[in-house]
Amino acid sequence: MDFEDFEDRARRAYEDIPEQYLEGIDGLIVRRDAPEHPTLPGVYTVGECLTETYDSEYGSPDTTRSMIALYWGSFREIARVDPDFDWDGEIWETLTHELRHHLESLAGDDALEDVDYAADEMFKRRQGLKFDPWYYQHGDALGGGRFAVEDEVYLEQKWSGKDFEAAATIDFDWQEQSYRIARPARLGDVHFVYVGDVEDGGRSLELVLVRRSSWFQSLKRLARTAPLEVIESEAEPPPEEGLEQIRRTEDR
Repeated sequence: MDFEDFEDRARRAYEDIPEQYLEGIDGLIVRRDAPEHPTLPGVYTVGECLTETYDSEYGSPDTTRSMIALYWGSFREIARVDPDFDWDGEIWETLTHELRHHLESLAGDDALEDVDYAADEMFKRRQGLKFDPWYYQHGDALGGGRFAVEDEVYLEQKWSGKDFEAAATIDFDWQEQSYRIARPARLGDVHFVYVGDVEDGGRSLELVLVRRSSWFQSLKRLARTAPLEVIESEAEPPPEEGLEQIRRTEDR
């Protein structure tokens, strides 16, 4: 898609946003550049919310003004390596993402900054780089120890070492269905178990098995004075069962 077509589609998408969500937004900027992420090679910034805040005791559209910027060059770089790249879908998703930045600035809420942090740390993990093992907790909270970061869903379970060693299988629920996998050999402190056969709308699912710690151990880890054993593995089916939906018995 050339720049002129991109700009036209971006502006039409911007005009489709209801006016009540554009309070404090001064307009849309469409640029040709492809700004790279400052620390993650091969990752490009597709959009930004350029916000200026003026001195006030409260946030409002009068004190917090923003411009939304979209970067055609970044979209082009991503489309080059993705044959299924959805230009219109990505334009809309980027616009609404940056708009949420503005709305959260009005409310004094930096939740989306956490989401961006989680996405960056997930990318580091995928590239085999050092990453924050708690990154998934900065994603979108789904409740019940469940979190989403882009196309990944994480189900957190806390285990004591004793209970883990005594268990033969790991059971979990997702989308009102129950599943069972074989217990991994080791618990570690944070163990990511990729479950490839359970998906939701194209999202991949991972269990995160967390060692239950005393308050003192948790404090040391929070202060990063104690190293964490982080393990990654793939789910294995229970013997002779396969990775499939199970029916829980009445006494479980």
